[in-house]
Amino acid sequence: MDWLLLYLALAPGLALALFIYWKDKHEKEPVGLLIGCFLLGALMCFPAGFWNSCLFVAFGFDLAGSNGLLLSFLMAFCVVGLGEESLKYLVLVKYPFNRPSFNEPFDGIVYSVMISLGFATFENIDYVMEGGLAVAFLRAMTAVPMHAAFAIIMGYHVGMAKFQHPLRQKATCRRGLFCAVALHGGYDFVLFQDSSLWLLLLIFPIMIYAIVLSRRAMREHLARSPFQ
Repeated sequence: MDWLLLYLALAPGLALALFIYWKDKHEKEPVGLLIGCFLLGALMCFPAGFWNSCLFVAFGFDLAGSNGLLLSFLMAFCVVGLGEESLKYLVLVKYPFNRPSFNEPFDGIVYSVMISLGFATFENIDYVMEGGLAVAFLRAMTAVPMHAAFAIIMGYHVGMAKFQHPLRQKATCRRGLFCAVALHGGYDFVLFQDSSLWLLLLIFPIMIYAIVLSRRAMREHLARSPFQ
């Protein structure tokens, strides 16, 4: 095993997890619960991989080939984006959502990010061990931070829902899922398609937009904390 590659695969996810833990300024979450979220997120790679592989084969989609705009769009939004974000969402609303420690809006972001970074880190090991140093550095700057950004946006809505009337909670949570799927799908779509270089360059405004939304979401929920 190449230990340097393993370290480089683990480092971005763990660093972002520590950053989000540090950003939770007012009342830290139980470490055991955070580790549980991270590990459950990692486990979601298995059903996600099965889902993606089956549908890629069924529709004849080849990541290394020419697939056209429509097929790339369907695979990005309806397969990868929807499948992966739905699995993370399922863990978020079934595992930490009803815990007593989920007691401020920012907790939705913290738990969502831990789940997503568990997923991203496990996925990253596979890509980096196969692709080497160049892939490690590229994904540390792109894919792993984007998993975290999509999770912050989902967690922002789930954090709001936690403190709403029960009749409104599901709609707010699903809005968070929709936003995460839309951003994830858009990010993957411009990477999957090979029809236009200009379309590929949209990756930069998508990433910037996701980061700006994430920073705003964290500021808003930190300001809403009852523990200030």
